[in-house]
Amino acid sequence: MSGDGARTVRAGRRTVEVHRPDKVLFPGGADTKEYTKGDLVDYYRSVAPFMLPHLRGRPLMLERHPDGVDGPRFMQKNTPEHYPDWITRAELPKEDGTVCHTVCDDTATLVYLADQACLTFHRWLSRTTGPTRPDRLVFDLDPADDDFTAVREAARRLGDLLDQLRLPSALMTTGSRGLHVIVPLDGRDEVDEVREFARDVADLLVAEHPDRFTTAARRKDRGDRLYLDVQRNGYAQTAVAPYTVRARPGAPVAVPIAWEQLDDPDLGPRRWTLADAVEQARTDPWAAVSGRGRALGPARRRLDALRG
Repeated sequence: MSGDGARTVRAGRRTVEVHRPDKVLFPGGADTKEYTKGDLVDYYRSVAPFMLPHLRGRPLMLERHPDGVDGPRFMQKNTPEHYPDWITRAELPKEDGTVCHTVCDDTATLVYLADQACLTFHRWLSRTTGPTRPDRLVFDLDPADDDFTAVREAARRLGDLLDQLRLPSALMTTGSRGLHVIVPLDGRDEVDEVREFARDVADLLVAEHPDRFTTAARRKDRGDRLYLDVQRNGYAQTAVAPYTVRARPGAPVAVPIAWEQLDDPDLGPRRWTLADAVEQARTDPWAAVSGRGRALGPARRRLDALRG
């Protein structure tokens, strides 16, 4: 311990000072546990071996809650000048200039950002070396309410369609309401082509099941249909990172799962929390798709054939 109740944490080759580790970030409730900043730091340090492969080399948008989940939220893109010089930065273009994004390449950065009350890490789907060429494609399955049955159905139908297109895919709980279906790419296709492909896949699913699914961006146009959101596939758009904590009561975590787990009756979007997400991480749920990024050309031809 050092002054003001701070404690020093070893993170890889560095030590990071954690300030006010006893500060409550997630107040407890009737059905939820209380978690402090120290708990958040300990979680991110323990999950680092599983989480860092999904963060390294990617620009981030950081969701910070300095006064906990009941206080103000700050969405941080630019890296503050006072951040340590050992934290990686990436200056990338935006419409009216540039943004100096934080990049989380090591455990020390993960711990430092947790000390900054960064609860949720939103990552780009491309890397700093090719910001306009994503190596991930994401479908966000967003239900009209908390009915997870609709999410399961959408995931299965989308997974079957991706199988027909011969694209590997992976599932992740969001820690919020739905699931993400993620397709690893080889990073050769430009972002506009990737987004258009995702939209055409979603449109085909909607055409086959217009009463169940929609791609309507406006909530009032969706009714009770599940929203197939492909907007995260645009330039500089982000998606929540695997193993990130969400700013909701009980500290739920966005957790990769295997396709077989979709049949688990206990599965839900907030199934895992800060307390047990590392146990799921150790099962290596994405082993079947790791290193299998594909080009979209062959899949585009198969999709066009299905669309007639």
